[in-house]
Amino acid sequence: MTLMEIITAIGRKAGAWAHDRTVQGILDTPPIVAQDDGVILFSMIGTAVLLPYLVAVKSLHHHLPRGKIVLLDDGTLTEGDKQVLAHHCDQPEIITKQHVDTAPCPRNNCWERLISILDRRSDHFVIQLDSDTVTTGPVPEVAAAIDSNRSFTLAGGLDEAQHGFKSAAEISQIFHANGPTTDHVQAHAEAAMKTLPEADSRRYIRGCAGFAGFSKSSDGRVTVARFSEEMSTRLGDIWRQWGSEQVASNWVVANDPDPIQLPYDRYINHWDEPMPESPAFVHYIGTYRYRWGNYSRTTREAIAALKA
Repeated sequence: MTLMEIITAIGRKAGAWAHDRTVQGILDTPPIVAQDDGVILFSMIGTAVLLPYLVAVKSLHHHLPRGKIVLLDDGTLTEGDKQVLAHHCDQPEIITKQHVDTAPCPRNNCWERLISILDRRSDHFVIQLDSDTVTTGPVPEVAAAIDSNRSFTLAGGLDEAQHGFKSAAEISQIFHANGPTTDHVQAHAEAAMKTLPEADSRRYIRGCAGFAGFSKSSDGRVTVARFSEEMSTRLGDIWRQWGSEQVASNWVVANDPDPIQLPYDRYINHWDEPMPESPAFVHYIGTYRYRWGNYSRTTREAIAALKA
C-alpha cells in the first residue's frame, strides 16, 4: 500500500469508530408515532445497520411527520433487533426476504426490496430509504410529491442531475454512444436501452435508489416486469448482477406520470466533494461514508434534534 492509501485506511477506520460511538445515542430518542395516512417508509435492513437505520428513519420522520414503517429483513435481524424496532418504529410490519417472490425479475441484489415496494403502491405512496442516510432539514419537496402523487428520485450525482429525465434512446447516446463504457451492469443496461421498443418515448433517469418515492399506482409489477425481461434478453446473466435493481428503480420512476428529480443542492449523495451549505438530505455512499467526519456530525445533529 502507498502512504496515501495507508492514511486513507486509517482515516476510514477512525471515522467508522467515531460514528459507531455517536450513533448509540439514537436509542435515547423518543419513538416514532406511526401515521396511517397512505404513506409507507420502506427499507431493507439487517442487524449490522440497525442503529444507523434508526437515525435514517427517525430523522426523515421528524422532518416529514407522515407514514408508517415497513421493513424487509435481509435475513440477519435477531429477536432483540425486532424488539428494538417494535419500540422505536411503532410496531412496524417486517417482511421476510425469502418469502418475496420476485418472478419474472431476478432474485437477490435488492430485487426483493423493489418488488415489495411495487406490490404495496396500489394504495400507498411508498418511500424507499437506505439506512446510510440522514435527513438534516425540512423536506418540502418530498411532502409536495406525496400531496401531488408524483414519484421522485435522488439524482446519482451532480453530472447526472444536470441531465434529468431523458428518453431511453437519448440516455444511450449521451453516455454510451459507442457501447458500454464500463463493465458495470448499469453501463450495459443503459447502452442497450436504445434497442428497446419505443426507445424514443420510454424514459430513464440516472437516479439513486437510496432515496426514491413511488406514487400510488395500479401499475404494480407491470412496468418493471416488462423492462426486466427486455434487459434479461439483451444482457443475459449480467442483468442479475448487483446494480440492476437500481437501474430498474430508475426506470419505474422515470416512466411514472410527471416524476420529480429532487434538487441536488438539497438532496445529495456524499461523494468526495464539499458538502452544500444547508442540505436537507444526505446519502452517505459507502466509499466516502466516513470522509471528513460529516456522517458523524450530521448523525450527532439529528440525534440532538430528536431529543429536543
